[in-house]
Amino acid sequence: MQTNLEIEYKTLLSLSEFDQLGKRFSHIAPVRQTNHYFDTPDLRLRGNKLSLRIRTFDNAAEMTLKIPQKVGNLEHNIALTSEEAMAILATKTLPQNCINIQSILEILNSYEINISAIHVLGSLTTTRREYETNIGLMALDKNEYSGKLDYELELEVADALSGEKNFNHFLKDNQIEYRYARSKVVRFLESIGKMP
Repeated sequence: MQTNLEIEYKTLLSLSEFDQLGKRFSHIAPVRQTNHYFDTPDLRLRGNKLSLRIRTFDNAAEMTLKIPQKVGNLEHNIALTSEEAMAILATKTLPQNCINIQSILEILNSYEINISAIHVLGSLTTTRREYETNIGLMALDKNEYSGKLDYELELEVADALSGEKNFNHFLKDNQIEYRYARSKVVRFLESIGKMP
């Protein structure tokens, strides 16, 4: 299992802003990825501010548990083969006997969450173009979920203060209006009526 601290800034984009920024990313081949979100029927993970997903790509997958910190989110990532991910997603539940994901199951158990109640709520598919800039890892996303479509720009940084300043400068320099973007999982949960 790999663990890292994710610090990112993001904004929702209009279609025209997305198209405008797309010119900056035209040298990057888009990657299609799908987030499959897990929680209990009564959203015990969300109640603990946790987020659990399996992200699938064309030939690979990963399971990620995000835990909020004072700054950013602590991400616990486990690489999965496409076959492992598809087997989990086919049952729509978390297998408690899968050695590969035991470390994440142990963390969830520490929150006294009933693992057998965790199931797939649904998915969100992103077409992403990303590249490393001089201010951080920038991603331009088109997101499709629950019959909805949205666009966003994300900047992943190592330092919160300089990262926020650089992100705001980038938006201003490119005449992009800042629009608060809740996390993808929250937007997905809202779309299926699971958030107030």
